[in-house]
Amino acid sequence: MSMLNKAVLYLRMIKIEHSVFALPFAFAGALLATGGIPELEKVLWITVAMVTARASAFGFNRIIDRKIDALNPRTAQREIPAGKIKLWEAFLFTVVSLAVFIYSAWMLNPLCFKLSPVAIFILFIYSYTKRFTWACHFVLGLALALAPLGAWIAIKGSFDWEIIPMVLTVIFWLAGFDTLYALWDVEFDKKYGIYSIPRIFGVKKAIYFARLFHFIAWGFLAITGLIFKLNIFYWIGMALVALLFIREHSLVKPHDISKLDIAFFNMNGYISITVFIFTAMAILIKI
Repeated sequence: MSMLNKAVLYLRMIKIEHSVFALPFAFAGALLATGGIPELEKVLWITVAMVTARASAFGFNRIIDRKIDALNPRTAQREIPAGKIKLWEAFLFTVVSLAVFIYSAWMLNPLCFKLSPVAIFILFIYSYTKRFTWACHFVLGLALALAPLGAWIAIKGSFDWEIIPMVLTVIFWLAGFDTLYALWDVEFDKKYGIYSIPRIFGVKKAIYFARLFHFIAWGFLAITGLIFKLNIFYWIGMALVALLFIREHSLVKPHDISKLDIAFFNMNGYISITVFIFTAMAILIKI
């Protein structure tokens, strides 16, 4: 197998396209921390840290879940259970990604480096939480919320309360769409004892929970705008985000989840990009 083909397999294993969820929030956090355009070097190391942290977390999750993935028809063709990537190769990939993440944290500032073990713990613990609690969706949300928080600390060199509403935004936003994502595996989760909100509370209630989480997420986005005194561009963006949330939830019904893939990936990708673009406009375009 060529190096290019192998690289493609690794990118598929970590679902590189899902970076669209976290990276825009990281860049939004950097913009809020700077109040303008961050230094290019900072942006580069934030990007490296984000990509490698996510890669190591995904690699670890695929290793830990390989036996579960092999049993689930939806995931049986993932790279490790399908034998496309050997276990030792996935382990090496995860270790290297982790090492680069720690180095990038060191390059950003001392606080980022000191907090890197905490970030690693949060990123890795998720793989175990779905084995004992339906709150796993919030743990995954916390892992993704490290994006704006980490970018803020990378710029400021300190942990400040102003960024907390954005962090809470990401936690509830992710918990909402991960709850919807879990609808695919309700029957499998029941059979094999995997915890999720749909499995514990049922499909109908899970959809209502997801809607509530996204309503709360939008509320924290609004609080962020008020805290940073962002101008009309931000609020135009928030109106668009509200419409995207409404569209997302119109696609998923208790008796019909056939459009779940569009609701999960497309709509939430648009939401994260919209938050970033209009946050950037509000900060960079003075009116």
